Amino acid sequence: MTEMTTSNQNLGQQEKCVLIVLAAGASTRMGKGIKKEYLPLNGGTVLSCAVKSFLQALHFETVCIVYPFANTQEEQQANIEACQKAVFSDSYLKTPLTSPIFISGGASRRESVCKALDKLYTDFGAEDPLVFIHDGARPFLDKDLIKRTFDAASETGAAVPGLQPVDTQKELDENGFIKRHLTRAQLCAVQTPQVFRLKPIYEAHLKAAEQASLTGKDFTDDTEIWDLFTDPKIYSRVKVVAGSSENKKITYKQDINSEKEQQKMIRTGLGYDKHILTEGRKLMLGGVEIPSQKGEAGHSDGDVLLHAITDALLGASAMGDIGAYFPPSEQKWKDADSKMLLATVWKDITSKGWKLGNLDCVIALESPKFLPYRDKVRESIAEILGCQTEQVFVKAKTGEKIGDIGKGLAVETWATCLLEK
Repeated sequence: MTEMTTSNQNLGQQEKCVLIVLAAGASTRMGKGIKKEYLPLNGGTVLSCAVKSFLQALHFETVCIVYPFANTQEEQQANIEACQKAVFSDSYLKTPLTSPIFISGGASRRESVCKALDKLYTDFGAEDPLVFIHDGARPFLDKDLIKRTFDAASETGAAVPGLQPVDTQKELDENGFIKRHLTRAQLCAVQTPQVFRLKPIYEAHLKAAEQASLTGKDFTDDTEIWDLFTDPKIYSRVKVVAGSSENKKITYKQDINSEKEQQKMIRTGLGYDKHILTEGRKLMLGGVEIPSQKGEAGHSDGDVLLHAITDALLGASAMGDIGAYFPPSEQKWKDADSKMLLATVWKDITSKGWKLGNLDCVIALESPKFLPYRDKVRESIAEILGCQTEQVFVKAKTGEKIGDIGKGLAVETWATCLLEK
């Protein structure tokens, strides 16, 4: 399994983690022919947004995505293709760092979780990592919520986010009369992700499956299964951490019009760089070596185009500039690969929730001619940023034999970008 990602260093992660994202339901309350996890959202889908939130928060050994079960091979193939399309609709999830497992679900949520746990236990049971179980219809969770459940589960072995009810709660009898007055401070509505040690939650699910087959009673919540089928002398009860009102589960069409969507933020950024051209150096533009007698002089590899792009992205996200990130006074950046520098910056920017709208660049270079290499350069930049080539464009101008550009003494670049979140 390839590494899944990303910002675990920022969270000080030590535990191994695996992830289950459930998208096996029928979405009956959304209307005929509509599967809520596959609805468009934030440049991807509801499902891709849910998966992406985890990959930008922690490192996962693997991600298991559960899609709907079908009775025929043809329907099954259609289901997995629809699920894969929904996940990979976000260009962030198309990178080589992401390679999720897709598993057919069961007739109930419990069965779907158990099938995923069976696969994960086969692969990782000996390591007993933390397993995150999340509803694919909850796309609005943030890194802090993920971190809270991670920290609590690392300590106790089982954790879930929950919200205390705002209204006073009552228990009713079968006729609709108040039966019992409940204490609001002792109540909560639990959300996902629900996080457990893999071995005990898998064994608890096996016991729950056995009881369900004998009694017909099923379970819709993993914390209930944990409490009923793990030994309290060995394992802690489930720790509840603060949930988030934004971490709602999409149930009806109108739920997609969230406050977060209505307050989408758009920013532009401008980057600029200029380097002297000298013999004995490679001419690097956009991560591509351009055949030339002269190349950029610089502390790093001198790729002026990638430097301008890096500054444009940092400016749009208000996260600094390339000189602050990679000071030229530090020897470790000597002859550094500018692709690595841009990739490092972009990882930090995307971890803040930013996505690329488009990138437009201009190169001022007298020679060699840039046009034959433009497509290769665009593809190189798109690969670094994990976006579509169509989101990147590069134009070239000459100095018309005027000034240091026209005399072939320097190369100059500008980059402008649009970021959204």
